[in-house]
Amino acid sequence: MNLQKHVSLNLNLRGLGESPTLAMSERCRVLREEGKEVFNMSIGQSPFPVPNSVVKALKMYAREKTYLPVRGLPELRTAVAEHHKQKDGVNLTADNILIGPGSKVLMYLLQLSFYGEIVVPTPCWVSYVPQAQLIGRQVQLINTTYEEKWHLTAENLEELCQSEHDTYRPRIVILNYPGNPDGGSYTADELKNIADVAREYEVILLSDEIYGQLHHKGEHVSVAKYYPEGTIISSGMSKWCACGGWRLGTFAFPDKLDWLMNAMSDAASQTYTSVSSPIQWAGVTAFKGSVEIERYLWHARRIFSQLSGQCAEMLRDAGARVHDPEGAFYLFPDFSPIADNLEKRGINGSVELCDAILCENHVATIPGAAFQRPENELTLRMSYCNFDGNKALAASETIPLHENLPDDFLEKYCGKTLESTKRICDYVNTGA
Repeated sequence: MNLQKHVSLNLNLRGLGESPTLAMSERCRVLREEGKEVFNMSIGQSPFPVPNSVVKALKMYAREKTYLPVRGLPELRTAVAEHHKQKDGVNLTADNILIGPGSKVLMYLLQLSFYGEIVVPTPCWVSYVPQAQLIGRQVQLINTTYEEKWHLTAENLEELCQSEHDTYRPRIVILNYPGNPDGGSYTADELKNIADVAREYEVILLSDEIYGQLHHKGEHVSVAKYYPEGTIISSGMSKWCACGGWRLGTFAFPDKLDWLMNAMSDAASQTYTSVSSPIQWAGVTAFKGSVEIERYLWHARRIFSQLSGQCAEMLRDAGARVHDPEGAFYLFPDFSPIADNLEKRGINGSVELCDAILCENHVATIPGAAFQRPENELTLRMSYCNFDGNKALAASETIPLHENLPDDFLEKYCGKTLESTKRICDYVNTGA
């Protein structure tokens, strides 16, 4: 009996492989040790410094060493609930919040605790499906299209629900917006329509809004506003607060899903126990917000918005089709319009394309296949955050927020990102 369980777990791990983003970062490290200059556009990490007030809070609470409650520090849970109430218009209390060591772990515990099917629109973040594979959970993929702006549509969701023999089978549908890998977001009307279908078929939505505060216009809308009784909001500090290495994630549950939060809390008590005490105390300052943090966010949004627009324009001039990002810090170009030129050079899919760009022009990107796209699709993800965020933020703070950045700002402070994009464009146009 015990032996059979052990074998089953090993089968789930077989062929899993390392996270593609972490694996590419390791390849960059090795190339740099060999003396090569590498432009790394593979890692999704904010280039900006952690806000000063949050750093000061961490220093202040550095001596905190007590094990905190499994569900999280009460003061932090209250701050997170208030954050979602103010930013997203969702009525939550501390009792609705679960704190974890990064939203990645919380997503894994969610899949572990839930007994039904996981539905994932593609392209999707690289770890949703491997986490399900680890657990042995069934996953349904919905492939979106460029013409749909890589969005899940209400029609696609309804078609999936109606195509099954049991239309009301337990399901969690994962939404991620602003999206990784595409940087796109949803309109309020799109979210309302998805919410209507989810409600009709009793679907749970996991709304991964980790990039919500990095919507370039500051206009992020949570689907929980339209489907509060069935939406779990996933967030954290890693992206908007630039605290990826601090590892603090948050889940906000509706009252009707308290059974699921309880199950995850039980699993947490047997695994990570609780998140680091100093990190949680610093998180209170981050989620309470301040004028300083709001100004910090608006400067970051302005830089990301103008930089992504220029990079997207360069890619389109090189023959790619790409949507202007609406948030986060990713571009997801599709090079199918110039497939003939790439095929002549032996490039027939995203993995080959990314390998060639890295080997020949020394730019690291992530292939679309890593985001569950077809292997022969010529898509890749570029993270346009490989610049010195400290210098860029300091320079932006000298320019009034109601103004656009000067024409030479991006070249001066984000030149490495522009050079990386140029190298990608040069590669795909070689021999054209």
